[in-house]
Amino acid sequence: MTEPAPDPLERLRDRLAAFPDGEVRTGTVAGFGERGDVLVQLDGDDPQAPTGSVPRHLLSWAAFEDPEEVVSVGQRITAEVLGVDEPTGEVALSARACEDETLYRYLRSTRRGEVVTGTVAAVHNFGVFLRLDGEPAHPACPGTGFVRVPDLTWSRIDHPEDVVRPGQRVTGEVVIIDTYHGEVVVSLKALQEDPWDRLTPGAGDVVTGPVTKVIPFGVFVRIGEAVEGLVHVSDLAGQVVSEGQELAVGIVEIDRTLRRIRLAPAK
Repeated sequence: MTEPAPDPLERLRDRLAAFPDGEVRTGTVAGFGERGDVLVQLDGDDPQAPTGSVPRHLLSWAAFEDPEEVVSVGQRITAEVLGVDEPTGEVALSARACEDETLYRYLRSTRRGEVVTGTVAAVHNFGVFLRLDGEPAHPACPGTGFVRVPDLTWSRIDHPEDVVRPGQRVTGEVVIIDTYHGEVVVSLKALQEDPWDRLTPGAGDVVTGPVTKVIPFGVFVRIGEAVEGLVHVSDLAGQVVSEGQELAVGIVEIDRTLRRIRLAPAK
């Protein structure tokens, strides 16, 4: 009697249970893939073939030209499980996550929702690096803390330098612990009062505020602290306005769920 073919879904469930995301596993370097991936024979796994793989960019924090500059066949390796490939059952690994043991322990000891303080280490258009108090030196970045641009402030800004500068002391809330990038993602905005909670004008009210931005389909006008509404170009009826100009507007509609306010020039 022919044995029934293994259920691929059941096999995948078994692999996911055996190699949960975030678990640290050890193994032996078994070879190198065509794309520079490092093939790993994981301890306790199928000895017939390599069953783990470290993508080239997740091998080390150090710069290298060839993966063989970092590891060699037969070398023992420690890596974090990133996931299991559904068709093949191969375990995706990050050796870089575990390369700096002190950094890895620090990341694992940090908790989401924790309030942290640090010093701004570098400001870029994509975000801000922080040197968090008590952090170990990061092997590749200016600091272990990172603030994404939307997490800096409730206000509309053109560049992170509008909010912080290198050397400035800041306090924020941990929102993500990211071993993939070796960083603690921090939100400064999380500790600031939401300006929408203090918004008192309602639909039908007339207010005056500065034009904060002129765009092809209209203009934004500030009607409260860090709260802006849009006057559509069709409602301007050819009226020319510029940034900084005070404009009297009527509130047509407020959508608190989508955080949008529709305005029209006051009559």
